[in-house]
Amino acid sequence: MRPSMFQAGASLALVLCIANATAEETARVPEPPDQQLAPLFQQVQRAHLFADQKTFADAVPHQPAAAVLANWQAAQRQPGYTLRDFVATRFTVPGDAPAYVPPAGETLRAHIEGLWPVLQRHTTTVDPHGSLLPLPHPYVVPGGRFREVYYWDSYFTLLGLASSQRWQQVRDMVDNFAWQLDQYGHIPNGNRSYYLSRSQPPFFSLMVELLARHEGDDAYRRYLPQLRIEHAFWMHGAEGLAPGQARERVVRLADGQLLNRYWDARAVPRTESWTDDLATAAQASQRPPSQVYRDLRAGAESGWDFSSRWLDDPAQLSSIRTTAIVPVDLNSLLFQLEQTLARASTASGARDDARHYQQLAASRRAAINTQLWDARQGYYVDRDLDSGQQRPALTAAALFPLWLKIADAAQARRTADAVEAGLLRSGGLLTTQHDTGQQWDAPNGWAPLQWVAVDGLQQYGQQALARTLGVRFLRTVQSVYDRDGKLVEKYVVDGSASGGGGGEYPLQDGFGWSNGVTLALLDRLCAPERICESAADVE
Repeated sequence: MRPSMFQAGASLALVLCIANATAEETARVPEPPDQQLAPLFQQVQRAHLFADQKTFADAVPHQPAAAVLANWQAAQRQPGYTLRDFVATRFTVPGDAPAYVPPAGETLRAHIEGLWPVLQRHTTTVDPHGSLLPLPHPYVVPGGRFREVYYWDSYFTLLGLASSQRWQQVRDMVDNFAWQLDQYGHIPNGNRSYYLSRSQPPFFSLMVELLARHEGDDAYRRYLPQLRIEHAFWMHGAEGLAPGQARERVVRLADGQLLNRYWDARAVPRTESWTDDLATAAQASQRPPSQVYRDLRAGAESGWDFSSRWLDDPAQLSSIRTTAIVPVDLNSLLFQLEQTLARASTASGARDDARHYQQLAASRRAAINTQLWDARQGYYVDRDLDSGQQRPALTAAALFPLWLKIADAAQARRTADAVEAGLLRSGGLLTTQHDTGQQWDAPNGWAPLQWVAVDGLQQYGQQALARTLGVRFLRTVQSVYDRDGKLVEKYVVDGSASGGGGGEYPLQDGFGWSNGVTLALLDRLCAPERICESAADVE
């Protein structure tokens, strides 16, 4: 008989009480602006007052929402009224941050080291009328339009902070995420009210593991309560789930195996992409708009927003079906969370809990290796809930079971061969093989996936391929830096070495996870006892 998700004694039962309490706390958090200011918000977004829809989502009204709406109704009856003037006088609208100009002749490493204070924010108090949520400690933002902290981005930023020996900043950011777990019952996509309905790929356990390399088992013991809350959030709805059913983020496959998917508690247009989502849903005339909205939001929770991974028709975003897909990377991360919970429980003397989490991890590993391993093609894939079939596309997500030590030696070798043949390019690792205009597709490569690939391949002895991939990506980053004096959110790795494109917004500078992964790769690929300042130093 498969063990219940919560049969490990009173300590796990307490997690459910905590989760329920935090759900009540969440209800007292301000509503997002698309709810608080609904008619005004919709009119502003439909009028396209701002080139980026996120701008008004981040704007801070000067009064409570009820007063703003009352004043807006009155203003419309006044001569000379314009919507633009009303917004300009009643809101503080975020502007572009001044461009950071590095000192002439700075090495790539020195440039990144100089960016850490530029990207740091500290918002223990925030305007109660705005969408920004407070955090108790300083944090590093990605940069550009991303003026808040993001969940999974931050792990890769932390890799760079660790390389820079900025351990207090690492601790501060992990403490912030632990605080959010206590406050909201999960880690939101970002610290905005409009992100509270979803999370992002669950990297908190990896953050704790990173900090434990510096602090030892004290880190595991300190964050054990929050690790439990994270697990309870992702597994909520598992109890009583019959084979073939799905509830929130949990799915039970036809054979009874339990896995997870991405989800969002709301089924309306995203606050930060409101008119885009309306347009996308309008193109899917055969589907209820609410389903399209939820799939778009679930795609945002995945971090891969957007990609052909989630589409039935790679050319049509309106064919998105994220909630009907069991992703290999998500389930690999939850395996890691369960493994970390077992280790943290052992460190805390909770042996029964440790055995429970070890059993959960073993069950998940078996499910990944039976349901998400394509034995014919020789790599890991996602699974389609509606058809019950595997989705055959090769993507960079196939490397997560290597990175998190789920694959056996033969699976790792076959995956490495498939990745080398299908995704390795002159500038690094492609995200997918499809060029669709979506940013998480070809020809783009993303820093976090380069790290997953390099670290994962090295763990299975694929040193040559790992080094080739890492060096090629570093050359791409170096080339853009030498030409433009900056790091960017994503890169073209198939063809010219340049900043990436596609997606819903222009290429962003900064950039948190590119900075972090670049430093981590410089350290990983550098010769022993050396400090590599640039890509040329690792070749």
